Formats: sequence, structure tokens, C-alpha cells
Amino acid sequence: MAVRISSVSRLPSCFSKIKNLAATGRWQEVLSCHRELREAGVQLTDPSVFPPILKACSAISFDYGKSFHASLLKQGLDSFTSLGNSIIDFYVKSGTLGCANDVFDCMRNRDSVSWNIIIHGHLDQCAFEQGLGLFFQAKITGFKPNISTLVLVICACRERQLFDDGQILHGYIVRSGFWAISSVQNSLLCMYADIRMELARKLFNEMHHRDVISWSVIIGWYVQNGEARVALEFFRQMVSEFHIEVDGPITVTILKACTNLQNIEMGNLVHGFAISRGLKCDVFVGNSLVDFYSKCDDVESAFKAFSEMSQKNVVSWNALLSGYVQSEKHSEALLLFDSMRRAGVEADEVTLVNLLQVCKYLMLPYQCKLIHSKVLRQGYESNELVKNSLIDTYAKCNCISLAWKQFSQMKHRDAVTWSTMIAAFTYWDAYGMNGLPRDALALHAKMESQGLKPNLVTSLSLLSACSHGGLVDEGLSVFENVIQEYGVEIGVEHYSCLVDLLARSGKFDSAMDFINKIPCTVKPSASAWSAILSGCRNSGNREVGAGALAHILELEPSSSAGYLLASNMYASGGLWSDAANMRLLGKRSGAKVLAGYSLVHVNNRAYRFVAGDKHDPLSDELCIFIEQLHSWMKIENTDHDNILGTKRKEVKSCSSSFRLQQQLEQFVDAGT
Repeated sequence: MAVRISSVSRLPSCFSKIKNLAATGRWQEVLSCHRELREAGVQLTDPSVFPPILKACSAISFDYGKSFHASLLKQGLDSFTSLGNSIIDFYVKSGTLGCANDVFDCMRNRDSVSWNIIIHGHLDQCAFEQGLGLFFQAKITGFKPNISTLVLVICACRERQLFDDGQILHGYIVRSGFWAISSVQNSLLCMYADIRMELARKLFNEMHHRDVISWSVIIGWYVQNGEARVALEFFRQMVSEFHIEVDGPITVTILKACTNLQNIEMGNLVHGFAISRGLKCDVFVGNSLVDFYSKCDDVESAFKAFSEMSQKNVVSWNALLSGYVQSEKHSEALLLFDSMRRAGVEADEVTLVNLLQVCKYLMLPYQCKLIHSKVLRQGYESNELVKNSLIDTYAKCNCISLAWKQFSQMKHRDAVTWSTMIAAFTYWDAYGMNGLPRDALALHAKMESQGLKPNLVTSLSLLSACSHGGLVDEGLSVFENVIQEYGVEIGVEHYSCLVDLLARSGKFDSAMDFINKIPCTVKPSASAWSAILSGCRNSGNREVGAGALAHILELEPSSSAGYLLASNMYASGGLWSDAANMRLLGKRSGAKVLAGYSLVHVNNRAYRFVAGDKHDPLSDELCIFIEQLHSWMKIENTDHDNILGTKRKEVKSCSSSFRLQQQLEQFVDAGT
């Protein structure tokens, strides 16, 4: 829009037009009007027209604003305090605090507006030290801060953990009459919650008016600090006793508390609250509901909550995808990803990590490579979470060279990356092959040379490597030196690994001595006693084996592993009757037997064969094939019965397969 000036008498209407345009945010037209006035040789003398022009400059043209400031200096108009405030505001909003400071320092007269603008500008741009310094300097002049500036000053004390300054500020707020303002009280509450919680509780109790934000601060602190039960009690008081209306953010916080406690009943109640208060349309609440049900292993409810969401984002899809992966529903995870792709939702790092988890579980190296190519196309090759997952997945898929290649190419490696690669060297397949324990130890030494400390995962991986590799001395060194030297907290897993190391290496007596010396504060796990029981099979010490079995059944009464190990112990000594009795006892006790399965890959597709599964359409054909296979084994004199440790009388169950969906291949673009 262009404005032509034909008469000086029309100037007041032009000034009024500039103000009206600024009031509606039409900044480009404001500057066009001013430009026409300037080209007409008109000098602006009405101070009320300057602030709208400066606001337009801060919105669209910093250079024009600097030029306008220079013209004001030439006219000697910068002595007006209100105009100086507008100029400071222009520089602050343009992000040039240095220029704002220069104007502020040159002002002859500063009012509260001047101080508020300069303090607010520094704090809003995270120049906390300078902003706080200006605030305490302004206090001496008797200036009155506005509410937004005061809230920002409190936030600065919170950000910098300035407890003493925060308390001084608290006293100033009470003396200056700001205490009754809810936003100020809630800001103080946030500050104390971050610095000293007991003071936050004291302040909370002293507040005469607590709104939903006040309750959210207290409840959120307890959830973040692992006290979910206390958080739920506060929530109960808030709703039942004080009748505070529940909003979206506090619903999200309470669902997190329910997730931490795995409290399905309470989560269902919160879900009901969300529906009754119309919060179901809130995407953050919907995401929290899906996440809650997924992490509580109720993927059916998670899917229902997901389906009822009117709006979904990538977080929504990832929450359900993570639930499927966690529940080992890999076929559903692949179907969901296909739907996600068709919906046009771009996968992020969380999506890719979940898909890699599926590849790792199913041992799908080809699909892992496809995901890797997508990682490169989407620019996640420098994402540490994704790269660590790639290393782990390649290793689990027996592609250790590819895992090492990813590790070698990483420019930045943290302790998690090193631990992941060390763990990769310790993976052993079903035949006890491919583990590289000495490489794991060498990599650990290199990790130490980089100044990185091993963590819990690193130490357990090293002990596991030594155990499977029969490296007794090295394992003892890891336990005695590395763990204690770096302050890694020794837990039951470490003791179990060392017992397993000694038992596997034939040092049965040393293993028994060690398990008897475990501190009374640490109770040996079932896996430690299982290692002893396995050692009894080799040593023939059935008396100790019976004692180990008793410990296993005490710790895991529903597990069949103890009965199976005991049966193998008796079978190895030729005591077939005792071996059969052990298996019979296991069945009568109701011990759960995890069905064995095999994964077979043909043409980059995974086929899973599960013992006893007769639901597959090919079940009958597979049973016939297994009978033929058994006959061939007899012809070849394969001692099948002794391998199993039991006498085979008849085929009571057979293996069948079900074909997993291959949607994982569709993560590539539709044309691939």
C-alpha cells in the first residue's frame, strides 16, 4: 500500500492511519506509510507515532529500524523517556542486547518501564546473570517490576539454582505486595521444588489459593523423583477434597505415575476422568494413555486408546509400536508400521530403534540392512541411540563385522556405545559359537585408555564373556579389580556370572565356596543355583545338586528349568528312572515350560517353528515330515534318545510353523 502526501493538512490523518495499521499488525503497510512521509520530506514530530513504527521494524526489518533510530538521534528526539523505551524494546525484540544496553545506558531518565524492558529482554534471551544483576540494581532505584518480569526473575533463580537470591526475592515479593498473585506463587513453588522440596511443601501449605498449576508442580515433583504413590495421594486430595478441575497436563503426569506403579486400576480411573472432562481429544493425553497401557502390557487397551484418538502424531504411533515390541507381538508391530507409513507419518529415531528390536528378536540381517539404509536417508547416522541399536542388532544377527564397522565409523562414542560393542563381542549363538571374549577384554582396555568408566552393563558383559570363554583368571580380575576400582555397584547378577564362570570351567568346589561367601545382604539368584546344578551334572555330585534344586524352586517355583537341569543331572549318570521322575514332578507342579522354537530364514523371510503348535494349516504335513526325519536318524544310528536325556517311547507332539508377516520390508519407500 502506498500513501501519497499532497497536503500538510493531511498529516494528522496519516499519523492516525499508521497507528491503526499497527494496531492490526499490518507492519509492512506501516513502514510503507512512513517511507512515503519521509520521501515527501515530512519530519515526524508527534512522539506517539514513533512506537508503532519501531514495532513494525522489530517485526520485519532490523536495518530499517536502525536507520529510523539514527534519524531520531539527528532530530534530538531521543531524550523522551517513552521513546527511549520503544527503542530499547526494538533492539531487545530484534535480539541485539548490546544495542539495547547502549541505549539504556545513555538514557537520562529511566522509569519502571525502562527497567522492565531491559531486564525482561535479558532474561527472555537466557542472559540470566546480566538480567538478575539489572534486577537487583533496579531495586535500589525503587522501580516496580511488572508481573511477567518478576516471574522471569524467579525462573532465572531456578535455572541457575540461586537459592540465596531466590529467598531474597521471596522476601521482596511479600514486602512489595506481589504475594497474592497466583502466577508469582506458582513460580516460587517451581523454584523451591527444584532447589529444596521441603520448602516447596511449606510454601504449598501456606498458599491460600491453590490452582491446578500449584497441584501440578507438587505432584510432578513426586512423580519425577520416584514417589508415585505420594503423587497419587496428592491427586486424590486435589480431586476429592479440594475439587480442583483436572486438566490435560496433570492428567499426563498422573498417567506417568500409574505407569511407574503398573497400576492398571488407577490408570483406568484416570482414563475415565479424561473422557468425562473432554480431554480425550488432547493429543498429549491420548499419547499418555497409549503409553500407559503399552507399558502395563495391555496392548489391546493401548490399541483401543490409539484408535479412539482423533489426532495422532509420531509419538502416538511410537507409543503403540513400543508396546507391541515390548510384548513380543512382532507381527502386529510390523502391521502397525505399515499403517504408519501409509498414513504418511515419517519414522523418527524411536520408530527405527523399535524396528531394529524386531530385527534383533527375529534375527533378520537383511531387514536390518534395509533399516540401516533408511537411517542414512533420513539423516540419523549421527544419532547415538540409533547407532547403538544398529551395533546391537547386527551383533545379535551374527553380523559382527558390520557391528564393528558401525562402531568404528562413529565420531563420538560414549560409555553406552563402548558397552554395546563390548556386549556384541560376548554374544553366543545357540551352538556356543561366535563369541569373542578376548576381543571384548581388549576393547574394554581401549575404553579405559579413553578415560571412560565401565558401567553395570559393561561389567556384566565382561563377566559373561569370560564365563562362556572359560577365562577364569580374567573373569576374577574383572570382578575384583574393574568393578571395585570404578565403583560399579556389585549386585546379584555379578555374583551369578562369577558362579557360572567357575562352574562352567569345572571349578565346582570354587563355585560352591564362592556362593557360600556371598554377603547375606545379597541373595543368590536362581541363575546362580542353576549354574551349580549344571556343574553337578558334570561332577556327579547329586547331593549338592538336590540342594541347588531346592533353592531354585524356592526362588522360582513356577519355572521348569530346575526340574529339567535335575533331570539332565540324573540322566548323565544313567539314572533314567530318577530323570523321568524329575520331569514328572515338573509337570505335576504346574511349572511353566516355555515352548522351544527355531527361526529359519528362506529368501529373506523368517519362519518360526514352535514345539507343540498344531494351529498352523501345515501342522499335519510337518508332523509327517518329522516322523520321516526320526526314521532317517535311526537309520543313520543317531543316538537321539541320549541327546535328549530321556527314552523316547512315542511322538507326543510335533513342531509346526507359522509365517511372520513381512511388512518390515515395507519400511523402505513404496517404490523400493
